[in-house]
Amino acid sequence: MTGRTGQDLYLHAKTRIPGGTQLLSKRPEMFLPENWPAYYSRAQGARVWDLDGNVYHDMSYNGIAACILGAADPDVEEAVIAAVKAGSMSTLNCPEEVALADLLCELHPWAEMVRYARCGGEAMAVAVRIVRAATGRDRIAFCGYHGWHDWYLAANLAEERALDGHLLPGLDPAGVPRGLRGGALPFRYNHAEELRAIVAEHGDELAAVVMEPIRNMEPAAGFLGEVRQVCDQIGAALVVDEVSVGWRLATGGAHLVYGLEPDIAVFAKAISNGYPMAAIIGKRAVMQAAQSTFISSTYWTERIGPAAALATIRKHRVCNVPQHLRRIGQMARDGWRLAAERAGLPIQIGGLVPMSSFAIRHEQAQAASTLFTQLMLDRGYLATRAFNATYAHDDRILEEYLQATEEVFGVIAGALERGTIHALLQGPVAHTGFARLN
Repeated sequence: MTGRTGQDLYLHAKTRIPGGTQLLSKRPEMFLPENWPAYYSRAQGARVWDLDGNVYHDMSYNGIAACILGAADPDVEEAVIAAVKAGSMSTLNCPEEVALADLLCELHPWAEMVRYARCGGEAMAVAVRIVRAATGRDRIAFCGYHGWHDWYLAANLAEERALDGHLLPGLDPAGVPRGLRGGALPFRYNHAEELRAIVAEHGDELAAVVMEPIRNMEPAAGFLGEVRQVCDQIGAALVVDEVSVGWRLATGGAHLVYGLEPDIAVFAKAISNGYPMAAIIGKRAVMQAAQSTFISSTYWTERIGPAAALATIRKHRVCNVPQHLRRIGQMARDGWRLAAERAGLPIQIGGLVPMSSFAIRHEQAQAASTLFTQLMLDRGYLATRAFNATYAHDDRILEEYLQATEEVFGVIAGALERGTIHALLQGPVAHTGFARLN
């Protein structure tokens, strides 16, 4: 590593930008406080260049799960450049949005209509607005993480007089009107009995059940079918959030793999390989309710997002990207397990195969994980406990990364045994962030 340009810029950024960044998941304190590169000058495939000219292989989040093909994929770039040259905005509408709607409905035979946004959180807010308009009801039962908007953070207004009853620790609902308390009711994934309890109390008030079809664990036998049955029984819509998981298990989303037919599905992130784009697709009877409320935005009509999504989805399907992601993800998991065994480092591996993660099982786990990031950075890797596989990752990259991982696991295991983890750190321990409700 050379220089401190990124950290110096970040220190300045915190005087201009509240929190320093636009996304909690990109704050340097979440990775390696005082030493994370913070900013990039360019990115290509699985490589990232920082402001000092250092080049790293991204073995972490890869655009926070957005760059499913790898950064600056040439086929997507070609489509985007053509869209830019043709004019990204006009008084008229771009035809790509119709082509994308047709493609999405082709991939999802249950869906008939499509609306667009440009990021996951706002797309989920659009979906919730639509189902509330369609049903004439207000309450939402949900599990999982669904963004920053008021409808969702209202779940953290758990006590009438205080803001410390957070259902999602770390997500503070300050600024969310207290009148929304009780509008979002959480249940845990694979706990149908908790959803049934919500229905028993609020069944005729529920507009929808909102959930990720899968996140960190497989659905229990019959769970997804029971959720669908509950929605049908009470006349509520079923909304699946495919913002993070979507396109990693199948072209079109995880709900197709599990045979779950929702009323609305929401996509963002990987749908356009890093370009701002989101889609809300659904059954005509529900989606038409968008006409009875007001959902409208100028930049939802720009050309670049749909062009990027069309190119991404077409390549995703032709190249069978999910199969590649599963193979690369499994290679990482097998390598972690073998490296940990050889080093004598206790770890636990979890998550979906294309979005795998490991946890060090020790009372100093957070400090040990911070040291892992520090030592891997020294070896040319952006690496954390999580790895989102992309189409740009190949066997050579994984083999070299796993060799470095085995070496670093050995250092960490020795430091834990000697009690010297903190002495090896060049800065503070990384922050833990917020906990997702699954």
